[in-house]
Amino acid sequence: MESLVTTAWLADHLADPDLRILDATFFLPEHQRDARADYAAEHIAGAVFLDLGTFADPDSALPSMVPSAEFATRRLGQSGIDQDTRVVVYDDTPLHSAARAWWLLRLFGVREVAILDGGFAKWRAEDRPVARGIDTPEPGSFEATPDFSPVRDMAAMTANLEGGAEQVADARSPARFAGSEPEHRPNSEAGHIPGSRNVHYAALFNPDGTWKRGDALARAFTDQGIDLDRPMVATCGSGITAAVLVFGAHLLGHDAALYDGSWAEWGTTPSTPKATGPA
Repeated sequence: MESLVTTAWLADHLADPDLRILDATFFLPEHQRDARADYAAEHIAGAVFLDLGTFADPDSALPSMVPSAEFATRRLGQSGIDQDTRVVVYDDTPLHSAARAWWLLRLFGVREVAILDGGFAKWRAEDRPVARGIDTPEPGSFEATPDFSPVRDMAAMTANLEGGAEQVADARSPARFAGSEPEHRPNSEAGHIPGSRNVHYAALFNPDGTWKRGDALARAFTDQGIDLDRPMVATCGSGITAAVLVFGAHLLGHDAALYDGSWAEWGTTPSTPKATGPA
């Protein structure tokens, strides 16, 4: 299974016994939408609601932090995932949050996981099978085997300020990156990590919501000064859209790390340096 699958491919494989579909829709408070309610109203037939908003460390004061292996084992098992399950994730949000689900599942050892290109919007527009209500699958026997090497913390990002071993790509909007738009989180300064480049996650998509590919996708990075042949770490507001950059790099054949605390941590820590203006 490829890392990016089409709606036609998924329609042909809906009945595969080893395939699980997860709705990974996630919203920010300003969207004023309820991902679970939207799922219950309509979702891809057979899909399970992942509840990406709570797939995070419950003991952290920061949003969306990577949870423990025990947490992932329990939640993915509840989603009906076994050790050999193939998983397709999709979303119905401007944040393209399926990329965060893809990143988390791979982090915890799901061997085959793909994103549905175009998400639920494309599926629905093509009048493909949908369902309503809450689907509760038979529990799976998944056992997480995490590899946290692609995760960066504040200590690593601080050390990188001097060494510069990894390019830092910030997925937030140009206004938030430049610091011309106030941050929504309390006690957060505006701006970006010094030396980082602004690769707005929305630039990785076509107007119809499908992923750019090839040279068009590569230019989303290179036009902002990112050298795809050098190591890269992605950041954003809280680690959600940073995963879009990680998946985009993956489509281009490159691995990238992710700063999980992102600006929710860096921007609210008084001692961290902040820069403003364009990159």
